[in-house]
Amino acid sequence: MTFRATVLTLYPEMFPGTLGLSLAGRALGEGTWSLDTVQIRDFATDRHRTVDDTPAGGGAGMVLKADIIAKAVDHASPQGDPRPRLLMSPRGRPLTQARVRELADGPGAVILCGRFEGVDQRVIDARGLEEVSIGDYILSGGELAAQVLLDAVVRLLPGVMGNMASGEEESFESGMLEHPHYTRPAEFEGMPIPDVLSSGNHKKIAEWRRAQALELTRARRPDLLDEK
Repeated sequence: MTFRATVLTLYPEMFPGTLGLSLAGRALGEGTWSLDTVQIRDFATDRHRTVDDTPAGGGAGMVLKADIIAKAVDHASPQGDPRPRLLMSPRGRPLTQARVRELADGPGAVILCGRFEGVDQRVIDARGLEEVSIGDYILSGGELAAQVLLDAVVRLLPGVMGNMASGEEESFESGMLEHPHYTRPAEFEGMPIPDVLSSGNHKKIAEWRRAQALELTRARRPDLLDEK
């Protein structure tokens, strides 16, 4: 089954962007997943192709109109489409590796890229849009956030990564940050590779890596340990 991604955006020319390169790009070319874009302005009804209006109650900026977004979503995701409908938004729930894996195990996703001050709440409610955030900061729009989400998902699709163990041992997969990595040369600027990694004792290596991961997580992301 091919993972199908449909992105609703005012800037379809931003895609595939980085998704056309490296692992994601190769998988796209091989048909492991597909990517379609929908121009939101195609669903405007006036000659100016207006998609936004001033916020009700006053305030700065503009808001994407409910009727226009609803038409775009209905076109991209007709009744019976099993794919989740996502809205990239800084007020959404933080994207986690667990949610990424859920998406990778599914049929795909329909992703709306927010712009301006946001999207009319009524269409979010009426079309069941799941708001997703990639971090506590503001971007100019949801396009880069959508690419981040899709990159995280696509690399987990079967056959995309050459060694699936690589994905299983990464940060957040075990609830902790990943341990440090080393490779040749054996010594760099007076710093050698830790002896345990050259010992050949796989049990001790695993114990060392877990201890290192725990130490890093305590120092940098203690919140992850609080959740365990």
